[in-house]
Amino acid sequence: MTDTATEAPAGVRDASPLGRLAHIRWSDFSLVPVILVLMVIGFIVSPVFLTSGNLISVIQQSSELSLLVLGQALILICGRMDLSLESTIGIAPVIAMWLVLPSSAPAGRFTGVGLLPGWTAIPVCLLVGLAIGAFNGFLMLKLNVNGFIATLGMLTMLRGLHVGITGGRSIIDMPPSFRYLGMTDWLGVPAAVWICLALFAIGGAALAWLRHGRALYAIGGNAEAARAAGIRVDRVTWIVLAVGGLLAAFAGILYTGHYGSVAANQGNGWIFQVFAAAVIGGISLKGGRGTLFGALTGVLTLQLVVNVMTLGGVPALWNQFLNGAIIIVALVISRFASGEKQD
Repeated sequence: MTDTATEAPAGVRDASPLGRLAHIRWSDFSLVPVILVLMVIGFIVSPVFLTSGNLISVIQQSSELSLLVLGQALILICGRMDLSLESTIGIAPVIAMWLVLPSSAPAGRFTGVGLLPGWTAIPVCLLVGLAIGAFNGFLMLKLNVNGFIATLGMLTMLRGLHVGITGGRSIIDMPPSFRYLGMTDWLGVPAAVWICLALFAIGGAALAWLRHGRALYAIGGNAEAARAAGIRVDRVTWIVLAVGGLLAAFAGILYTGHYGSVAANQGNGWIFQVFAAAVIGGISLKGGRGTLFGALTGVLTLQLVVNVMTLGGVPALWNQFLNGAIIIVALVISRFASGEKQD
């Protein structure tokens, strides 16, 4: 007779120290040699590639995208997806600027309502992102709306709100606090890079060693088994969706500070890069599998490919084609490497 007291429900992983590392696969490190090869190719294409200035530029340009990938990776591991992160990176700073900038401005400049003092811009931006993620969770978990359709609708609605508030113009006036993180250097490296590395390290440690972090893999692997094991599936999923929105808003702060303005099309088309980086980094679209280290290497791979193409004289108009091709190739490789059918 089977001893049911010693059986673990399907989808819930071993909590022992070895079990906590069981989800790490060699495939999560598969992009490391690819990155090294790209660096060699980049040096061959142009000696400028390996200069400190170019490499720092690459990693800083990766920082904003990496925060979106971090949020999406957590959501995907949990068995969900959020397309609206692309719009959140733009609308969260826009709403913050709209609330803190004065109602009077020179002709052609963006005018706000001056409702809040300038120092509140960053907290407001983060709260907007948090609220968007939480509302997505409400649609999925309480109203049982299909997550893909719900977040696609949210993406479109937020993009329209962005254009409506700004009138299709960029916002170039902003509080000094918004510029600081995107423009300052710490120890000779952009602050945004240090912040992103710290957030990935915290997220990776939480997934590997904290009970609530490990719960994401259990939920993504088998939500019903996770619920039977006592995990509050809806609550954890809701929190992850809210955190994803928060990270997207933070990415908006870094992007806005880096370029000195909130662009009229900020974040437009980024969701394709986000999924490309996550997929080639080993994050499963079915949930329950992947690591944040793999997702980070996916971001670096995409940015290095773009940088090498730029230095090689390839027009930037081909970047979107390349991102799509990378997604398709990664899905095909994942399909045959795992042996699993992709629905």
